[in-house]
Amino acid sequence: METLANLESFVRSAEAGSFSAAARRLSLTPAAVSRNVAMLEGHLGVRLFQRSTRKLTLTEAGERFLHAIKGNLEELQAAIADIAADDGEPAGVLKVSMSPTFGIQYIVPLLPAFLERYPRIRVDWHFENRQVDLIAEGYDAAIGGGIELSPGVVSRVLAPAHIIAVASPAYMKGRTRPADPEGLADFDGIVMRSARTGRVRQWVMRNVAGEEMPARPAETIVLNDPAAMCRAAVLGLGVTLIAVPDALSYLESGALVRLVPRWYADAGPISLYCANRTLMPSKTRVFIDYVVDAFRREHLAERFAGSLGT
Repeated sequence: METLANLESFVRSAEAGSFSAAARRLSLTPAAVSRNVAMLEGHLGVRLFQRSTRKLTLTEAGERFLHAIKGNLEELQAAIADIAADDGEPAGVLKVSMSPTFGIQYIVPLLPAFLERYPRIRVDWHFENRQVDLIAEGYDAAIGGGIELSPGVVSRVLAPAHIIAVASPAYMKGRTRPADPEGLADFDGIVMRSARTGRVRQWVMRNVAGEEMPARPAETIVLNDPAAMCRAAVLGLGVTLIAVPDALSYLESGALVRLVPRWYADAGPISLYCANRTLMPSKTRVFIDYVVDAFRREHLAERFAGSLGT
């Protein structure tokens, strides 16, 4: 009977393509992971990996074996995690990825009440503007937009990510407000450079009637962080196109005003991502339920909708 350690070392090595990467995820040494895999191969009597100095490649037998056991291994791990607490209370490390601006503004404030309800959960949250590989990097969940739904990952939509045009009242003082998105070209722009592509983001805005129009303010200031873009707009440096969640507190306080309010761009949904498991660990399940309930309670989906024209 194979040990769980041998099987897990094999699966994580296959996912990561190296013993070293699997070792980091499993908190083992590369030698220990390699030894576990070698023991598994010895017991099975087949070679599961083709080894080279650069990477591991699954053999045909390794591919078949991975397909056969992977789902069962994850369900077994989930069952162990779920039953680990004697009283069944959700417990363990909750590793979540989210963008800094959104996470700090909307998810961190949920922590006090969440931890009071689930004191045996330990939070390990990563604030990063990148697409993570939930399974290979060992995340329980991620919150954001545009994460690729790789095999084994599912998503639950929380709210829309609508892009709107904003500026400070001081900047707009004495200026005629634009009648449509094309009019934004006459203003100083605070624009975003994509960290992934290195290019300045271009937006096409639409209205509720379905009409579309490019929105291209001048590239006066180029930044790569939404919090910095909002702050620059508040300081009166120009017009910026920003997601509603990033600008909402400034709009509600009056520090920013919305321009061309009947127009918005759609950047896709803000979603909660997690591994698709039949037996989801209770720590992950209660976190997902808690976040979904908070979004519903605070009416965040409605408040984030730039299509409402407010």
